[in-house]
Amino acid sequence: MHTRPIPATGEPVPVIGCGTWQGFDQAPGSAGHAELATVLKALFEAGGRVVDSSPMYGRAEETTGELLAAGGHTGQAFVATKVWTEGRAAGIRQMQRSMQLLRTPRIDLMQIHNLVDWRSHLATLRAWQSEGRIRYLGITHYSAAAHAEVEAVLRAERLDFLQINYAADDRAAAQRLLPLAAERGVAVIVNMPFGGGGLLRRLQGQPLPAWAGEIGCASWAQVLLKFVLGHPAVTCTIPGTRRAAHMAENAAAGTGPLPGPDYWRDKDAAFTA
Repeated sequence: MHTRPIPATGEPVPVIGCGTWQGFDQAPGSAGHAELATVLKALFEAGGRVVDSSPMYGRAEETTGELLAAGGHTGQAFVATKVWTEGRAAGIRQMQRSMQLLRTPRIDLMQIHNLVDWRSHLATLRAWQSEGRIRYLGITHYSAAAHAEVEAVLRAERLDFLQINYAADDRAAAQRLLPLAAERGVAVIVNMPFGGGGLLRRLQGQPLPAWAGEIGCASWAQVLLKFVLGHPAVTCTIPGTRRAAHMAENAAAGTGPLPGPDYWRDKDAAFTA
């Protein structure tokens, strides 16, 4: 799988990861929980490392910690999670709990989820980073309506990562946020690369365009992921899944040609079919 560097350090990160929203909210002993072990196995076998979670994703952090430990992947994964609460003390308690659930004394990336009380938490994250309790810090949002606030924080603060929505049918981030992240030396994780799922569901009933094979795509999911990775500011994208076959399919989009913006300029008709 291709990798891209984190601007703050140059550390390479595989371009396809795994999001845990909804899919990893599974109880032990359930069929869904058992299958998730094969999802992570598929990710790591394909060369992926990034697993992204949050306290707001139900049981996802705990499930992730269980499965990484059981599979012997705890040291292999690049574990990202979030703080999502009001107040400094509450944020510290939540992050400490995340570490317990994820079964690690150090989080690779801690993000302020949806900018909730970001000023309080950013001060804590800077202290934790200096102490080695987290490796990187960042902010996230999932809504284009919040892009102006995200932009203001990016301009005002030194950050390592931005996680933001971007897809073939949701390109607002490309107007200002992605160029700004590149200018500021901020790595970008793209959430919702399938446009929240609606775009992918619609396209799956359509034949693939002839040019898909040129860039190594055998499915619409791969086309949409390669579109996202076509933006030079994007470091990694984290499509969520609870199926190992889908994880392998997604991971394959991180191999072969990754054409840049010029390639995609005349492809819009394919996404509106």
